[in-house]
Amino acid sequence: MASEFAHLSVLYRQTLEQLAIRPDGCYIDCTLGGGGHSAGILAQLGPQGHLYGFDKDQDALQAAAAKLDSIQSPATVHLIHRDFGELAEAIPAEAIPPAHGILADLGVSSWQLDQAERGFSYMQDGPLDMRMNQSAGRTAADLVNTAGEAELTRILFDYGEERYARRISHAIIRHRAEQPFTTTAELAAVVKRAMPGQGLKEAQHPAKRTFQAIRIAVNGELTALENLLAALPTALAPGGRACIITFHSLEDRLVKEAFRRWEDPCTCPREFPVCICGQKSLGKNISKKPFIADDAEMKANPRARSAKLRVFERGT
Repeated sequence: MASEFAHLSVLYRQTLEQLAIRPDGCYIDCTLGGGGHSAGILAQLGPQGHLYGFDKDQDALQAAAAKLDSIQSPATVHLIHRDFGELAEAIPAEAIPPAHGILADLGVSSWQLDQAERGFSYMQDGPLDMRMNQSAGRTAADLVNTAGEAELTRILFDYGEERYARRISHAIIRHRAEQPFTTTAELAAVVKRAMPGQGLKEAQHPAKRTFQAIRIAVNGELTALENLLAALPTALAPGGRACIITFHSLEDRLVKEAFRRWEDPCTCPREFPVCICGQKSLGKNISKKPFIADDAEMKANPRARSAKLRVFERGT
């Protein structure tokens, strides 16, 4: 299984440049995936360097272990089976020192999307699962077969920014009353039928936003991101950098606002001549505008089109 895991690391060059890797540093890859970014980090580490890689997908951990083993590096590698939202708990449990760089690539890997049996894809028929960690939690089928219409509408609208959320939710409720959902093809077909003619004219697949929303809900992705952001400032060493790659506006908004708040946490009214709230800046927001893929990368990897990299450097 691990040998089949392939994933093009998005914004690879920009990410490694912005991490400003030092050979004796400590680096945390919160979303190990196939190990692409981590391999680039590891290749630059010396004997005093440490790389910690997190992933809650066992297939990803196995694939990353094989990839990292192929890198000729004297650094120490620690692979951890955890969700990136558990960084705060993992630091004391794994005795992780303050990090000189922390990376989170929030995209679903190409391999996961392309494996029909994982249930992420609206393009292939497979069991309606969508769990990153297949050993725990409710599946996508559990969600669409049990959630109320109001909850489904909220999920599709908030997590997928689906303008036809109400129509789609109503169609899901009607379908499952006759036959519970079990496959991705069933769900994709119901979503497509629920779309008005205008929605079917879009360039993307009609079910794309719905599948995104359900995947986010099943895996608690936004909650995990909020937990990660809460842990990052204290997890970084002075001068350390956090690099976060997002793929849709909900994630990017959370990261952008967090970095802005860390740089300028003052809550005093603008008319005050001096700050009296006592809130001190945690560092510098390196990416007032996010780093994005260039034309060559977008051509080679279309999934990079929506990727945005934001960078924060903790103060010294």
